[in-house]
Amino acid sequence: MLKSLEKAKQEWGGSHSAIDSWLQERQELLVIYCKLAGLPPYERSDQALPKKGEILEFCQILMDYLSAGHFEIYDDLVKACAEKGPSSLKLAQSLYPQISASTDIALSFNDDYANAKEESLLPNFDEDLSTLGQALEQRFELEDELIENLYTHHTD
Repeated sequence: MLKSLEKAKQEWGGSHSAIDSWLQERQELLVIYCKLAGLPPYERSDQALPKKGEILEFCQILMDYLSAGHFEIYDDLVKACAEKGPSSLKLAQSLYPQISASTDIALSFNDDYANAKEESLLPNFDEDLSTLGQALEQRFELEDELIENLYTHHTD
């Protein structure tokens, strides 16, 4: 996920301030995700769960990222794609519902863990975090496809 983020930043960085800010939020989200999951370069004891404060911080950044996408970025991207032509608009309109599907998984994770008591985190946290990670990975790929559609030079 971090490699595809770097690619996205290289390809589209500097082209639009809202997208730059959004990709920066994605990076923050991914770094904290890796810390929570104990993915390299971060390590986590198999027995230890992240601290409640770390989970809360992740949930806050996750909600900020989702909100920026749904309430700021997507509308602008869809409008810009519409200006490029019917096939760009059609692609954007087909990607949006797929992106939205991952929102449900993220909201469920947030509902389960943002206000959970520390002892109730134990049973399913790793499994839920993994499910969320898979949904986010797919979401990022779709978002990148939407951004790439905007920056390719085809018109209809």
